[in-house]
Amino acid sequence: MDNVDQKRSDNIGKAVSTSESDVNQENIETWKPEDNSNPQINNPKEEIDENAIIDAVSTIYDPEIPVNVYDLGLIYAIDLHDDGKVQVEMTLTAPNCPSAQELPVMVQQAIEKVKGVTEVKVEIVWDPPWDPSRMSDEARLTLNMF
Repeated sequence: MDNVDQKRSDNIGKAVSTSESDVNQENIETWKPEDNSNPQINNPKEEIDENAIIDAVSTIYDPEIPVNVYDLGLIYAIDLHDDGKVQVEMTLTAPNCPSAQELPVMVQQAIEKVKGVTEVKVEIVWDPPWDPSRMSDEARLTLNMF
């Protein structure tokens, strides 16, 4: 048995320290991710387009009225935060609205699809109470309220 084999044999079962010079650096591979295009990692503060939020909300219609919730004036506030969170205050046409459970969820789901949005909170508020004066001109025209 030569010296190298003897040294290996003596070190079996023992912790052996190695210096950098003992390790062949050419044989060490460094792992790097191949796809680093995840926008949430590369750009966590992606700016949210307010018009995209309004467009998303405008796709939600009150099942009893042929006008979207934005033009009806049911959306009181849309707060956009730098971290991608969106907070919405909305109301309903009446406290006993049959769509009270589904409309806020529909608004939330529509906004969640907008690029840059990370979280959505929709809050129902009753003050100030909704009235037809909050409707857009387009909504009034649709409902023949001119």
